[in-house]
Amino acid sequence: MAAVPPPVNAPVLVVGESLVDVVDRGPAQQGSASGAERRVDRHPGGSPANVALGLARLGYDVRFATRLGRDEDGRLVREHLESDGVRLTEGSVVDAATSTATATLDAGGAATYVFDLHWDLPEVHLAGVAHLHTGSIAATLAPGAARVHAAFAAAARAGATTSYDPNMRPRIMGSPDEERAGVERLVAASDVVKASDEDLAWLYPGESADDVVRRWVRLGPGLVVVTRGEQGATATRASQPDELLAVAPRPVQVVDTVGAGDAFMSGLLSGLLDAGLLGGPRARQALRAADTEQVHEALSRAVWTSSVTCGRAGAQPPTRHELEGATAHHRLP
Repeated sequence: MAAVPPPVNAPVLVVGESLVDVVDRGPAQQGSASGAERRVDRHPGGSPANVALGLARLGYDVRFATRLGRDEDGRLVREHLESDGVRLTEGSVVDAATSTATATLDAGGAATYVFDLHWDLPEVHLAGVAHLHTGSIAATLAPGAARVHAAFAAAARAGATTSYDPNMRPRIMGSPDEERAGVERLVAASDVVKASDEDLAWLYPGESADDVVRRWVRLGPGLVVVTRGEQGATATRASQPDELLAVAPRPVQVVDTVGAGDAFMSGLLSGLLDAGLLGGPRARQALRAADTEQVHEALSRAVWTSSVTCGRAGAQPPTRHELEGATAHHRLP
């Protein structure tokens, strides 16, 4: 990967859920009675929130349209985002409880999840926005999902480029048959789509990921990317829908993979923004005409951003300085 240049001035709006991940690790002391104090950790989460944070740490002007309560959980998330420069849009903080996803761990470390989610969205204003991103629960859960779809349509009319990460959550979504049409509508309205091979396997059982992305890229996006875990990632372009570009994973001592896909998304958008392939009508045309080297460089930045995140605990994407340091070390002879 080449040296990381300064970020372009392209205001980004991220639209989607933010929540608190609550991890119940059981009794504070082994052998404690059932009523004893329990070890409970609380961490800011939500896929779009993680992407917004990743882009802000990489130096972009990021606004975030979401739904947070005025409670302690909401304060935790707001401080987490705003400390790195993410600006919440007007109406994102409401007089209600912040959504949570609670994971209870058994003795073997396996998690059972309980979600307490409500997703709605303030009015989305697109003035000055060069790029709009959304994904995951925000794009499927009523009533907010309808506003997400409307924002995407408005962004296209306003000339902003768009990106989408399905990031499916089967536990709180409908069946694949129920979700597929909505996913494909957003794919068709997007310039860039990133999905995991697990997303595609759930949405299209029995079909190969390569067949799905070739079909998706013909729906309208200029670029469709599939992350494949330890096998890296592949990309398909509208200009050459039958060609797959591949990028290898980076070696890393994995601490955990929390937020790795969201970090990949922020790194990918960063690479495309800096290359002039996102951020307005001309960028949209440039994306559709992008050559192999340009796309591969953006994919490489995405892989690096994800690998740095995997090397530390939690959804903690790198700053631009940290990303430059990681890639500079790799370039040393």
